[in-house]
Amino acid sequence: MQLDVRGPRFAAVVTTVVLIVTALTRSGWLAAAQAVVFAVGAVSARHAPYGALFRVLVAPRLGPPRAVEPAEPVRFAQAVGFVFATVAAIGFLSGATAVGLVATAFALIAAFLNAAFGLCLGCEAYLLLRRVTGPRRA
Repeated sequence: MQLDVRGPRFAAVVTTVVLIVTALTRSGWLAAAQAVVFAVGAVSARHAPYGALFRVLVAPRLGPPRAVEPAEPVRFAQAVGFVFATVAAIGFLSGATAVGLVATAFALIAAFLNAAFGLCLGCEAYLLLRRVTGPRRA
């Protein structure tokens, strides 16, 4: 599956805003909601909530995509985000605020780099992992 490169970047903008609010409010429930969003994106790039918003509300106003990218690195990045958001939620909800803030900060840095500069750290980690482990065999 190929994705319009603007979709994951849009999702990163929304994620950045959500994670900033999460950090400021120290909300474990908001971190948990973001973890669910990441989990859905990790399972299916087509059904990712922020990607769906992009496809329905934004993409029709932008015209056809100029570039596409494979979905697998994006799904891997969403899985990594899920781990950090889950740790953040557990931290905030259990009273370990420092753990919640650190996990939120890591996810926020990654989302911001993608939103602002188009640098997807999770995607880069996926590509590095694939180089190290070799291609998948069916």
